[in-house]
Amino acid sequence: MRVGLYPGSFDPVTLGHVDIVRRAAHLVDRLVIAIGTHHSKGPFFTPEERVVLAQQALEPIATELNLGLGVVTYDGLTVDAAREAGAVVVFRGLRDAGDFDYEMQMAGMNAALSPDIETVFLAASPGTRHIAASLVRQIAAMGGDVSKFVPDSVNTALKRKLAP
Repeated sequence: MRVGLYPGSFDPVTLGHVDIVRRAAHLVDRLVIAIGTHHSKGPFFTPEERVVLAQQALEPIATELNLGLGVVTYDGLTVDAAREAGAVVVFRGLRDAGDFDYEMQMAGMNAALSPDIETVFLAASPGTRHIAASLVRQIAAMGGDVSKFVPDSVNTALKRKLAP
């Protein structure tokens, strides 16, 4: 069984994340969504909420594509999370050249730390290239409609969290 790891903050899960999961599903038998809970970041959703939202948004896709899916949290090195999950590949989505520069550095560091785990970059599909979780949070906080950028369950959760 080929296992992949898709790490990120997933704060919140966006349609860009969904796009990467759909495409990674063709390359592995099981995909573990690894939600980073680094204490230096001030998350909008708690780690527990992000796990639930990821499961709600991604389990139907995994079922549709016959993909084994796991959702975990981690607060250490990505390569350690990959090793713990039994992953042989780490997937990273790329939206633009800025993402590429940063992700190339991370891939190099990860390869030096754990040469047996490959990093695979998946370019964002044209319809999702503009979506960033940080912008989704900002638009939602200002009362904007983010339904074009997130799964329905995430849109509902954002509205509930931001309700007065």
